Amino acid sequence: MELSWADLHHEDLTKAQLHTILALRNRVFIVEQKSPYLDVDGRDLAGDTRHLLGESAGELVAYARVLEPDPGDGQVRVGRVIVAEEARGARIGRSVMVRALVACETHWPGAPVRISAQAHLRDFYGALGFHVIGDEYDEDGIPHLDMLNRA
Repeated sequence: MELSWADLHHEDLTKAQLHTILALRNRVFIVEQKSPYLDVDGRDLAGDTRHLLGESAGELVAYARVLEPDPGDGQVRVGRVIVAEEARGARIGRSVMVRALVACETHWPGAPVRISAQAHLRDFYGALGFHVIGDEYDEDGIPHLDMLNRA
């Protein structure tokens, strides 16, 4: 599957793009994963938040949100990593994360990158240079692990 990618500051998102992002996140994280939680957390349009969009034939099929470094620990947060159901199995998840790590290094060189990963994806993120920090915890009914990039 051929994808076109965009790395956009939140101020560069169109209303239609933001709507499409929120619709995909809700379709997968809330409906498909049966995890009712407040996805719209006030961080999508805050600070220097960036949005990585992967489109195929004009449809959003891959996405990640990148939050600027936390003032307390200097860590960039990558989250809301998603691949639409119709695009799974084509190693797009890896592409999203590689692009997210490139975006982190481009916009905040040298900053450590932290994720809150669904526990079943531990090996997937481990292969991308992340290691577990802390114990497994429940987040909205799904086991998660905090992981930090080794770089």
